[in-house]
Amino acid sequence: MIEFNDIRKSFTSGTMRTDVLNGVTFKVNKGEFAAIMAPSGTGKTTLLNVLGCLMKATSGSYLFEKQDVETLNDDQLSEIRNKKIGFVFQSFNLLERTSALDNVLLPLVYADIYPADAKQSAVKLLESVGLGDRIHYKPNELSGGQQQRVAIARALVNKPAVIFADEPTGNLDSESSKEVMNIFKTLHAQDRTIILVTHDINIARHAGRIIFLKDGRVEKEEVPA
Repeated sequence: MIEFNDIRKSFTSGTMRTDVLNGVTFKVNKGEFAAIMAPSGTGKTTLLNVLGCLMKATSGSYLFEKQDVETLNDDQLSEIRNKKIGFVFQSFNLLERTSALDNVLLPLVYADIYPADAKQSAVKLLESVGLGDRIHYKPNELSGGQQQRVAIARALVNKPAVIFADEPTGNLDSESSKEVMNIFKTLHAQDRTIILVTHDINIARHAGRIIFLKDGRVEKEEVPA
């Protein structure tokens, strides 16, 4: 499903060039739960931005479902983001004045896809993450763990081909982190494709495979015991 071949990404400011990704190569198959593990400040966010079609690589080949991402225009990239990808962020990125239910429905509004059963599907998703009794609560009425579960339900509403999670437990206590990771493991058991980016090895070990990033390239891969 995902193929990175010698992906490089550099940023230029004036005459200074900063190389962030230095030839990253890996594959993630459909239905796989993979973690990308690296210390903070070593290119994880840039890697996720390229994976999520939020920016293009400087060079290399990125195939998403066998489609060469580097050849796509902005509208085509937007369509992939809206219809093929579900994002879960460390900071939740929920609209503060909007209910949990309406937050979950937002991707359908942006993608201009709003099926007749949209609200029913959103309610079921909130029920599946244990928030069936919180559908009309606003983010400030929910705990951090509950907000992240809303964000996971939102990531699932457009039935994406893959879920990208960027430090999804970074702002959570240990108990909430455990609950969120159990949800990801349940989703994986349902044959969903998940790529999780983290600096925490204990979180990475929940995945079926860990890809270790160092100095902007893949250092090694590991299958947790």
